[in-house]
Amino acid sequence: MVTTNMASIDLLAAIDLRGGRVVRLREGDFDQETAYSDDAAATAAALVGQGVQWLHVVDLDGARAGRLVHADAIAGIVEAVGGRAAVEVGGGIRDMETAARLLDAGVGRVVLGTGVLRSPAFAVEMVVAFGHDRVAVAIDVRAGRVVGDAWQAAGRSADLESVLAGLVEAGVRTFEVTAIERDGSLAGPDLELFVRVRAALSTASVIASGGISSIDDVLAVRRLGCSGAIVGRAIYEGTLNVAEAIAALA
Repeated sequence: MVTTNMASIDLLAAIDLRGGRVVRLREGDFDQETAYSDDAAATAAALVGQGVQWLHVVDLDGARAGRLVHADAIAGIVEAVGGRAAVEVGGGIRDMETAARLLDAGVGRVVLGTGVLRSPAFAVEMVVAFGHDRVAVAIDVRAGRVVGDAWQAAGRSADLESVLAGLVEAGVRTFEVTAIERDGSLAGPDLELFVRVRAALSTASVIASGGISSIDDVLAVRRLGCSGAIVGRAIYEGTLNVAEAIAALA
């Protein structure tokens, strides 16, 4: 098992956008949606007010459409944060122009998914253009394989280790790994998956996602060497208190 000492870890609060609302999906299923807010900017401001330093924004409609849909809402989030926290955005970023527009508008990092699964060369272009600190790749895993196309059943899938090796070669240094079967479930993280990923990515940053429901879950992925944890439903439903988590992780 890959383990590390209790190094620092970032807590990333998830804001998933669908139909103009802040929602969470269960296991990536668009038919299992829970809505939490009609005002994404106000949600962002509230999270930052609790001490969150990173907002993980996903354009769910954009992921399905293959193009950014919620550009206005994302701009509102960036404005509401006002430089007090960093914002990363994923979902529907399939070309350089979209990434550049987001980064120029104040987004701190773009998160790529389906685009790099279709063409690893796209990852190379993005890292060269913007630097590896401003580019992350979402590794969404179902049944041990990486999937794209908004996690839909008919989407493409690929071998996990092969995808990771290719992206490291392309220059990617930040990976955001989601256990789809755990996502939105509050069932706890898939620690076996993160052991596997850390073994393949000994020199890269791994941000854990899927099922995280408590401070103990965040501490568990930190012990495995993850540098970040994405938390959504646990914050909105109160099983994880942001202020207490930040204090525990300090």
